[in-house]
Amino acid sequence: MNLSFKSYWNLLSEHIRPQKRRFILLAAMLFGSIGLRIFAPQIMRKFIDSALAGEALQTLTWTAVAFIGIALIQQAVAVSVTYLGENVAWTATNDLRAELAWHALNLDMRFHNDHTPGELIERIDGDVTELATFFSQFALNLIANGLLLVGILVALFLEDWRAGLAFSIYSILTILILGKLKDIAVPHQKARREAEAQLYGFIEEQLTGTEDIRSSGAVDFSIQELFRHQSIILGHNRRAHFKRWIIENSMGLALTVGNLLAIVSGYWLFSLDIITIGTVYLFVHYINLLEEPFWAMTHEIESFQTIGACVQRLTEFRNFKPEVTDGVGPELESTPLGLTFENVTFSYSNPEKGNSEDNVLKALSLNLKPGSILGLLGRTGSGKTTIGRLIFRLYDVNSGSIKINNMDLRDTQLKSLRRNIAIVTQDVQLFRASIRDNLTFFDRTIADEKIIATLEELELGDWYRNLPKGLDTELDTGSRSLSAGEAQLLAFTRVFLRNPGLVILDEASSRLDPATEQKLERAIDKLLKGRTAIIIAHRLDTVHRADDIMILDKGQVSEYGSREQLAATPDSRFYQLLQTGMEEVLA
Repeated sequence: MNLSFKSYWNLLSEHIRPQKRRFILLAAMLFGSIGLRIFAPQIMRKFIDSALAGEALQTLTWTAVAFIGIALIQQAVAVSVTYLGENVAWTATNDLRAELAWHALNLDMRFHNDHTPGELIERIDGDVTELATFFSQFALNLIANGLLLVGILVALFLEDWRAGLAFSIYSILTILILGKLKDIAVPHQKARREAEAQLYGFIEEQLTGTEDIRSSGAVDFSIQELFRHQSIILGHNRRAHFKRWIIENSMGLALTVGNLLAIVSGYWLFSLDIITIGTVYLFVHYINLLEEPFWAMTHEIESFQTIGACVQRLTEFRNFKPEVTDGVGPELESTPLGLTFENVTFSYSNPEKGNSEDNVLKALSLNLKPGSILGLLGRTGSGKTTIGRLIFRLYDVNSGSIKINNMDLRDTQLKSLRRNIAIVTQDVQLFRASIRDNLTFFDRTIADEKIIATLEELELGDWYRNLPKGLDTELDTGSRSLSAGEAQLLAFTRVFLRNPGLVILDEASSRLDPATEQKLERAIDKLLKGRTAIIIAHRLDTVHRADDIMILDKGQVSEYGSREQLAATPDSRFYQLLQTGMEEVLA
């Protein structure tokens, strides 16, 4: 796999740019440490030659002090580089996580239908964690070790051109070998990361369905599937480690040759009386020092295998474009909204690959006037819930158009659209957060007084007053800390606080006991006052408020008209449902 360096650079520069000053300081400290490491052996050579020449003790002492001082400074710089590098890395990777999370939340539902939450977690967190070193020191270390290599070769040339030439040729050959080997493990690392993403998706799925898995006796199957996923990861790991073993052993062989070259050349030049003992030490030290950039480059290239796979996966993820794009039309006003469907056809499959048999809605048309209420009936799978998803623009229609206040839905601003439309379903999503945050969706601009007044209006005043910490009381996820009725009334409170112009009730009271349902019915009466509404239902008593009735059958309009008129027409299907009981006919 050949991944262009532009891909790495784009990812690095975009998230390093906001902390440019710290990155420049990090670069300066790294490059400064290179000079100290090249200069320190020169002092030691002087110490050795001075000692052999019988120099004064004071001279040797000051030389030793200088060497120790440079070593201490170098260690201080190394600690500072590590601290600053980690700081830069986590700032950059957290910024990248936020960008990817925002990107995932804005991708359309077709993408989320094809990718599990566990897979997205592995990409947003797992892959990004692997990039921490890349953001902190990877690029700088490559440059720094390259400069260290050049500096050592220049120093060797200054000592003796023959030694400099020999080690320059040796270094070039070694670098060429590394260049040939740098990408050999990337495909296996990418495959491993993808297999891990599949594992996390599987675990997330199994944990979500724990109750059903245990009650149906499928625990053994889940464990077998877990082992299967892990065996796939193990296979990719083995292949990747074998390729890394090739890199490490190739580098080890090259460094062995380098050491042999240093010893032979040093002895030869010393025997010819061309260099001193101190210079021989300098040769050996520089060659040992030369091992460091080579080994560093080797380890960086090993990391490059994982980083390359992560960069490719993240680049692919960032290149996913949402099918639903934001419109540029004017913002909607918080007034009763008019809704029109004109020959709407829709399929959940890809429109380019799908066929007419996949269509969930087929040439559906309706006209809902501002302030009116539509009762939407039909069997399971007839397309009732799909209509709500299209109104929210979780998907775009395949053909036809949907209009809000005579403006095409695709021209509306998504934020404005979703702020002025609300839905209440039988499954209420609660967050592990305070009552306040659950009701306002973390909108701090809504005053506590307004929240409390709304709770009182919806007959939740006694419940609120019994909370141990008021609006600061923490809720558990999955509504475990609330009854079904309380959870539904909290959902209604959310809608009241938003004051939308269009409300969709999707089986909002289908699972409640009669007493709680009466309280909820009063809340519905208040909620629908002065608003346009769609009531999706299986039960007749939930659509008695409707002005119009639409009955769907396999994505098509079976019957549509005034509720009073249909109820008075013996030939209408709605009339027959009233006589026979809709629960039995539409179940």
